[in-house]
Amino acid sequence: MSNSSLFACLRSLAGAAFLAGLAAQPTTAAAGEVTVFAAASLADALEEIEQRFEAATGHDLVISLAGSSALARQIQQGAPADIFISANPDWMDVLEKDGLLEAGTRFDLLNNSLVLIAHGREAKPLDISADLNLPEILGDNRLAMALVDAVPAGIYGKAALQSLGLWDEAEPRVAQSDNVRSALALVATGEAPYGIVYATDAVAEDNVTVVGTFPAESHPPIVYPVADLANRDSPAEEEFLAYLQAPDAREAFERQGFVVLDR
Repeated sequence: MSNSSLFACLRSLAGAAFLAGLAAQPTTAAAGEVTVFAAASLADALEEIEQRFEAATGHDLVISLAGSSALARQIQQGAPADIFISANPDWMDVLEKDGLLEAGTRFDLLNNSLVLIAHGREAKPLDISADLNLPEILGDNRLAMALVDAVPAGIYGKAALQSLGLWDEAEPRVAQSDNVRSALALVATGEAPYGIVYATDAVAEDNVTVVGTFPAESHPPIVYPVADLANRDSPAEEEFLAYLQAPDAREAFERQGFVVLDR
C-alpha cells in the first residue's frame, strides 16, 4: 500500500472513531429562555429565584416587573412573554377570557397581606380601624398608594379604606403611583409620610416601618395566580412553573413574607 493510500485509510478510521465517540457522549437538554412578566411586589423574591433557577437548569430567566395591569395590557398587545404572575386574579381572568392562557396551566401561587407603612424606623403603631384619623396623621401630606383603580395593591387598599369608612376622607390626600414599589419608594424617601403597600414590600425596604396591618376581612383575599401564556411552549417554561413550588422557590417567597399555596 502506498504512503498516500495508508494516510487516507488512517484518516478515515480516525474520522469514524471521532464520530463514534460523539455518539457515545451523553446528550444534555438545550438551554432555553423564559420571559416572565411579574407583579412589581415580587421583585426581591424573583431576583433570588432567578439566580437559583438558572444555576439549577442552565436556562436563562428574563424577568419584567411592573404593575399587573400594565403587564396584562402589554400581553394583550402581543408582548413576547412566556409566563405571567399577577398580583390579583382579575387581570389573569381578563387574559383567560381573551384566550391568552395555555389551558390547564393556571394556578394560585401566593397569598399576601396589606399594611400601612410610615417613613423611618421609629414610627409608632396605629390602630387600623374605623377610628383611624387619617386627616390628623397626614396633615398637609399625602398617602402613597398604587393606582387605586388599576394596580392590585391600590385596588386592595381602596377596598380596605372603603370597608373601614375611611375612603372619602383619604381620597383627596392620596398620591397614586404606577405600581406598589413606587408607592413604597415615596414613603422610604420621605416624600410621603405614610403609604399602603403589601407586607412583603415593607420587608424589602429598611427605611419604613409597618405601623398597622389591615384586617383581612376589609379587602378581598390577596392572591397571586400564575399561568403559562398561549404563545409558545417549551420544556423550560414547564420547568419554571414546577420550580415555583419547589423548596428553593418556597424559601425565597417565604423569606419575603409571602404565603406559598399548595397546588
